[in-house]
Amino acid sequence: MKDIYIYAIGFVAQGLFSARLIVQWIKSEKAGEVLSPVLFWQLSILASWMLFIYGLLRNDFAIILGQVIAYSIYIRNLQIQNQWKKLPLFSRIIALTTPLIAFVIMIQNWDVHYQKLLQNEDIPTMLLLWGVAGQITFTFRFVYQWIYSERKKESSLPLGFWLISILGSAMIISYAIYRVDPVLFIGQGFGILVYSRNIVLIRKQKYKINS
Repeated sequence: MKDIYIYAIGFVAQGLFSARLIVQWIKSEKAGEVLSPVLFWQLSILASWMLFIYGLLRNDFAIILGQVIAYSIYIRNLQIQNQWKKLPLFSRIIALTTPLIAFVIMIQNWDVHYQKLLQNEDIPTMLLLWGVAGQITFTFRFVYQWIYSERKKESSLPLGFWLISILGSAMIISYAIYRVDPVLFIGQGFGILVYSRNIVLIRKQKYKINS
């Protein structure tokens, strides 16, 4: 597949990720507090699905790893909000089976994919490790959010989620610069602005409560 089409898939995925942040940002600004909208998680699943495909086409293990971990957490948040079963059955089947099918294909041709993903000459080992570390850090925000939400019995986006987001995003931006990946760079650059604004909203809300 030509690079222009691969990048197009990546940019659409990042566009959807940005759209979810815009939705969350606008709703939170109107409410004066940080919210966890249903549409945020629905867009997350679709965007993650597309970025997963982008990672496969780019032979980028760091991207694939990050999406695999986050994917199930997006679905879990919809379950907590009692919204998962409200999605069309076809959409749920596609969402659940696509990663499984992709991994079956990878396992069947493991020698080829291992060479492309983990021994990619375009990605030096240290850069790959840094990219993986960035993706793990960035994805850990959802692990943190998931544990926090399970304890509260409601889907929430706490302060720690946004702090980890900024750290992970900064790591991925540096990885994107060396990888010359405009998809990751533009997507993460926009995200940092929204993460910072949510931190401000949370601090304002806490200040009001303590006043």
